[in-house]
Amino acid sequence: MLSHVTDSGFWLVSRFFGMDEKTTLKTWTVMETTLGLSAFALAALLWPVLA
Repeated sequence: MLSHVTDSGFWLVSRFFGMDEKTTLKTWTVMETTLGLSAFALAALLWPVLA
C-alpha cells in the first residue's frame, strides 16, 4: 500500500498543500493505507450480511 511518486494524487496533494516530496510521501502513504484497510474491513463486515 505504499504510494509512489507516479501517482497523480500524490502530486495533487503535494502541490495543493505546498509540501515537499518526503513529507507528501509520508502523509499520502499513511492516508492511502488507512483508507485501504478501512474499505477492506467494511467489505469484510458487509460480505456475510449481503452475500
